[in-house]
Amino acid sequence: MELEKIRRDIDKIDSELIRLFIERMDCARLVGEYKLKNNIPVFNMQRESEILDKVERSGGEYGYASRLLFSSIMELSRALQHDIVGSGKEMRRLLETSERGCIGTGVRTACQGIKGANSHEAAKKLFPDSEPVFYPGWEDVFKAVDNEEADFGILPVENSSAGSVSDVYDLILKYRFYIAGALDLPISHCLCSLKQSELSDIEQVWSHPQGLAQCSFYIAKNNLKAVPCSNTALAAKMVADEKRLNCAAICSEQAAKEYGLKILNRDIQNSRNNSTRFVVISKKLFIPEDADKISLCFCLPHTEGSLYNVLCRFSSHGLNLTKIESRPLPDKSFEYLFYLDFTGNVQNEHVMNLMCALSEELPEFSFLGNYREL
Repeated sequence: MELEKIRRDIDKIDSELIRLFIERMDCARLVGEYKLKNNIPVFNMQRESEILDKVERSGGEYGYASRLLFSSIMELSRALQHDIVGSGKEMRRLLETSERGCIGTGVRTACQGIKGANSHEAAKKLFPDSEPVFYPGWEDVFKAVDNEEADFGILPVENSSAGSVSDVYDLILKYRFYIAGALDLPISHCLCSLKQSELSDIEQVWSHPQGLAQCSFYIAKNNLKAVPCSNTALAAKMVADEKRLNCAAICSEQAAKEYGLKILNRDIQNSRNNSTRFVVISKKLFIPEDADKISLCFCLPHTEGSLYNVLCRFSSHGLNLTKIESRPLPDKSFEYLFYLDFTGNVQNEHVMNLMCALSEELPEFSFLGNYREL
């Protein structure tokens, strides 16, 4: 058979599929109207599973593909029904009563570490008129916000070369505070020592594990012993306080100035495009008019293709996923919470409807914020 003849047959079949798809969505609309009138929940897992099992059996050698196709169709049908019944009333109320506009000035901020840390620089860029209070650990920052000692906390969540800061994601999922802003901060690491030290003297480098990971090539090349510390700026302070000629800190240029260290080498990170993403946490939901990033978390039911089906919902609305992180649920074997970032603004009707539908369907769903990323 000629290729053009096969393509004509495909075009004919596709036209028929589109016609039937429209008919099916019209039926889904009628089902949604019936459920609205009779106060019936949109999601019926048992019926959907029965349909998908039947489709897979009927699909013959293409059974697995048939199941995938119909799973996507049912996701789209369910989304339409959610729009009709007005799902997610609590979510709509939350989003409609959030603070609009900018965060404002005169706020109290908190970050982990000490002066000169990368978190300190991020805090100054995000809140130039506020001097942050420093806390020893990341959870201490969450507790400060929780106890209302601070209005906002600034925390690192991801580095472009070393990856996610998993402990911070765990804390975001534990506390479920809102994300009020984000910043992508370029990171340049320096090798810094006492003024009396020379490069040939250095045997150990001290830094935060992320800083060590981001400079791993330099450390290995120079046969240096990596010593982890709780913070890059604290490493600089320790080198200054302990006065050991054979020890150096991997820290920022600002930290070196803060603690009187000499810079032996600049830009020693593995990647010249090294950057760290910081987020601003808050107990109060702020949504600026120009918000362009949304964060949320959720669990998934233990059904085949559940993650794929959820992600298809974002694709069907043309939304770009920028981050997905899975974290184990405490005290549960092989069950996970998913953290997800995507571009969008809840003032868009399609985005609002999607958030409301997901809030009804997904266990442990939390809307974490709609904010501006700098």
